[in-house]
Amino acid sequence: MSQITPLDRFRVPLGGQEIELQQHVHDAGGMSLLRTRIREGSRFTIFDIDPQTAEHWGQALLQWAREQPGQPEAS
Repeated sequence: MSQITPLDRFRVPLGGQEIELQQHVHDAGGMSLLRTRIREGSRFTIFDIDPQTAEHWGQALLQWAREQPGQPEAS
């Protein structure tokens, strides 16, 4: 059995996909993973990523968002 803790849930304005982020910890030990669940209608995409990948992905998302027209400069 594993322990799953909800972290965040939000809906994408364009497309309406529901994104849920969860912390996934295996009872047998090992590293904690970030579970990403994307629901699109009746279809689910679920994958787990390690902390290093989550950080890399998060930085790439932030950089992209900041480079979009009309976004405030990072402080």
